[in-house]
Amino acid sequence: MASPDEALQLAQRALGAVGDGHEALVRVSAERSQMLRYARSRPTQATAVDDLTVEVAVVRDGHVGSAETNRTDDDSLAATAKAASAAAEAAARHGDGGEFPGFPAPAPARAHEGWDAATAALDPAPGGAALATAFETAVRHGVEAHGTWTTAEVVTATATSAGTAAAERVTDAFMKVTCIAPGGRSGYATETATSASGLNPAAAAERAARKAAAGGDPATLPPGDYPVVLDVDAVGELVGWLGFLAFNGLAYAEGRSALEGRLGTRVAAPSINLSDSPRHPRTLPRSSDAEGTPKAPLPLIQDGIAHRIVHDTRSAALAHDGARSTGHALAPGGSEWGAIPGNLVLIGGGARDADELAGPIERGIYVTRLWYTNPVRPKETLITGMTRDGTFLIEDGQITRPLADMRLTDSVLGLFERVQDLGSRPRLVSEGEFYGRRTATGTVCPPLRASHMRFTG
Repeated sequence: MASPDEALQLAQRALGAVGDGHEALVRVSAERSQMLRYARSRPTQATAVDDLTVEVAVVRDGHVGSAETNRTDDDSLAATAKAASAAAEAAARHGDGGEFPGFPAPAPARAHEGWDAATAALDPAPGGAALATAFETAVRHGVEAHGTWTTAEVVTATATSAGTAAAERVTDAFMKVTCIAPGGRSGYATETATSASGLNPAAAAERAARKAAAGGDPATLPPGDYPVVLDVDAVGELVGWLGFLAFNGLAYAEGRSALEGRLGTRVAAPSINLSDSPRHPRTLPRSSDAEGTPKAPLPLIQDGIAHRIVHDTRSAALAHDGARSTGHALAPGGSEWGAIPGNLVLIGGGARDADELAGPIERGIYVTRLWYTNPVRPKETLITGMTRDGTFLIEDGQITRPLADMRLTDSVLGLFERVQDLGSRPRLVSEGEFYGRRTATGTVCPPLRASHMRFTG
């Protein structure tokens, strides 16, 4: 595995291949990871990734062209630089002046403690022990365990013609447990941390198994508005949609953000305090973004008031309001998805746990997680999706019996306006799904209670 210094030296060598007088960025990403999959309480697949990618991005007349290679010899780096330059020149030749103002000037990034030596060793033994724990717990509850366990070390380095030279290394660990009972009921739980030792497989398996093994025939409810208690995985899903639909700098610059014209106004309950905090002790930290811009804590909602939008260089330029990059570039030159916060932190409240949150509810719904959520009207943060893997009826202040899964169709901001209380113990949650280059992100959030959520089927 390349060290941060070695990765930065490689990035600078590739930058030299672009040639003088050309604005360019080189980003080196090196990943070593392992994943163990299991189903029906037995291992099914073990995979490992060992990859190093060099990405070269070149600017021509406001357009960015890029190319990648897995080779590190001088000829391959020169060929990749030539391909990136050709792509940028073709875009500039066949279009008007582009929207990208150029890569930002260098600035110092603050170090973090998001790397763990034992996790970086990629020892599969802790994974085997985690799976054994899940299997034993499932047997004890009379259910089957399905899921994944994965750890990784990722090194990134960025060098630009403007003088940026940034490098870091991080580790991450994730475990997902879905337990399924003979009758088909299921329960779900996850654990996410910067280190393998930070995971608690026994706790995750126990949470999932208890929900799957809950007795009684599932109750049904007609569509309507019901008081809800949302557990942390469900809350994390909703907060993630806020990051994409409301705080996304590109959506804001193009007039698609749910916060257009609403900055400085109340958009949520006074108890809602949401930030993007890349150095929070419970998150998966990052020191800089894909353009080498340093990350820093950024308040997004304070006491229910919308404060800031996150930007990369491109979206900040498009905003035409003097905005600057906040360190949220997903790709050099900007991603088609925009600029999205990756270290969201929702501050907790005073309730001990989900059971205490359910106390004031006479009849309502407890939701473990949400599945297959999609936007309906993005500018209203209106989404639809299903409850899944542990939906229960709340009766007379108690989480009582299983409830058939229901479809929700509701505004995320609307729900956060209706929040009545939050749990006191926020937890880091993540989907833990890695497609393409591994960039682990997560949301720190507590469970919450809202006066109602709209269920449409």
